[in-house]
Amino acid sequence: MDDDLIPLSALQHYLYCPRQCALIHLEQQWAENRQTAEGRLLHDKADTPAVELRHGVRTVTAMPLSSADLGIGGVADVVEFHVEPTGERPYPVEYKRGRPKAHRADEVQLCAQGLCLEAMFGKTVAEGALFYGQPRRRERVVFDETLRSLTRETIDGTRAMFISRLTPLASYEARRCDSCSLLDLCQPRLLGKAGHVDAWLKRQLQNED
Repeated sequence: MDDDLIPLSALQHYLYCPRQCALIHLEQQWAENRQTAEGRLLHDKADTPAVELRHGVRTVTAMPLSSADLGIGGVADVVEFHVEPTGERPYPVEYKRGRPKAHRADEVQLCAQGLCLEAMFGKTVAEGALFYGQPRRRERVVFDETLRSLTRETIDGTRAMFISRLTPLASYEARRCDSCSLLDLCQPRLLGKAGHVDAWLKRQLQNED
């Protein structure tokens, strides 16, 4: 993949937590926990390039995707090609561990795959699916204008951070941080407090003036 393209996975990381995205993609830091290990095992089959034809659907695993106009690229877990009167219709499927999330980070990553497929095949990709490991079923995701706009905004935000090469400051949120594999590397409790101390010191100095 072109080094100038923003990785599709970075979009999911950025929307979930910009600091996590920077630690992984700018500082090249990584740590594994139970959740990431489960996710890696779930992706094992999808990470092997292959083409399979079954019941009139051509399924491609580990398919490279890119959009030069959007400046994004990566590898799709699975792309199904459904036969229609006008030709084959691409349908991206992304594998995720756990359950459907309250945030839309997974949906944005999938929608970005759809935008890449549109650029590559010149056809509208109206939807895709997220396959979660615990319920072991697909969740249909419609690429409506709201999701497409959020995806483009996330691409712009991620690109701006990549260009700046600046890692955002830590900010601790229990629901988001405690399950993150980078918790020990990020140190949001400690560094978040340090930011509050700096702000307190600045206020004290201003009050003395």
